[in-house]
Amino acid sequence: MRLSIVVPVLNEAAGIAAALAPLQALRDAGHEVIVVDGGSTDATPALAAPLADRVIAAPRGRARQMNAGAANASSDVLLFLHADTRLPDDALAAIEAAMRRYAWGRFDVHIAGRSRWLPVIATLMNLRSRRTGIATGDQAIFVTRAAFDAVDGYPDQPLMEDIELSKRLKRLGPPACLGQRVTTSGRRWETHGIWRTILLMLQLRFDYWRGVPAARLVTRYYRDA
Repeated sequence: MRLSIVVPVLNEAAGIAAALAPLQALRDAGHEVIVVDGGSTDATPALAAPLADRVIAAPRGRARQMNAGAANASSDVLLFLHADTRLPDDALAAIEAAMRRYAWGRFDVHIAGRSRWLPVIATLMNLRSRRTGIATGDQAIFVTRAAFDAVDGYPDQPLMEDIELSKRLKRLGPPACLGQRVTTSGRRWETHGIWRTILLMLQLRFDYWRGVPAARLVTRYYRDA
C-alpha cells in the first residue's frame, strides 16, 4: 500500500515544519506528502517545500484544498491530515490492515492541552463517531481513491465538509474506526472556552442536520468561535 498524505494549510509558518517533520519517515518509505496552500500571506509554502513532495496552491477552503491535493495525488489510498494533527507511530500499519476490509476510515483522537476536560471531550467524540459512523477532519480520514472518486470527493462547502463526506462514504460501507489515536491541538477549545466551543459546535451540527446551509453556518462559526 502506498499513501498520499494531503495537508491543507493557511498561514501555518509558525508550525508547518513541526507538522511535516514526523512525516519524513513515511516519505523515505515511498509515500508522498502533498501540502495544499490556500493563499498564505506568510512563509508557509517556502517552509513546507523541503518537507513535502509537492506544494500546490488552491482556492481557500479545506474542502477545495483537499480536493486539489487528491487530484494531484498518485497513490491508491488518500490520507487527509490537518496541520495541527499528528499521526500515531503505527499509523501506516493500522491503515494497511484496515484497507484489507474497508474502503475508508478514521482514527480515534486525543486532544492535547491543559484543560482536564479535553480528555473527556475526546472520549465523547470517539464514542459519537463510532456510534454514527461520522468522522471529523481532526480524526485523519483515510479513503481509497476509488471510494473518494465514487462520491465526488469533498463537497464544495465552507463548513461541515467532513461530515458530508462521511455521510456519502457511509453509503458505500461503514468506516474502519481505529482505536489508535491521532493527537490534535486543543488550542481552539482553550482559547475560546471549553463550554462555549462545545455549545457552538452542538448548535452548528444540529442546524446542519436540520438543513441549514453550510454557507450560512460558517459565518457563525468564525464570528462566535
